[in-house]
Amino acid sequence: MKASVDPNLCIGCTQCTGICPEVFSMDGTLAVAIPGEIPPEDVPQAVNAAQACPVGAIQTDA
Repeated sequence: MKASVDPNLCIGCTQCTGICPEVFSMDGTLAVAIPGEIPPEDVPQAVNAAQACPVGAIQTDA
C-alpha cells in the first residue's frame, strides 16, 4: 500500500502525523507521506490517518 497527500487540499492540521508518524510528516506547513510502500505493520494506522483527515487530502492505494 502507498499513501499520498494532495498539497492542494492539505490544511496542515497535523492530524495524520499525530496518528501515524511512521508514514506522515510535515514539510513546512503541509503534510507529506513517505515515498514508496508503507510497511505492513503501519498500514492500519495509515488508513486510520487517511480516514481522519478533515479535508480528505490523503489517498491510499493497495
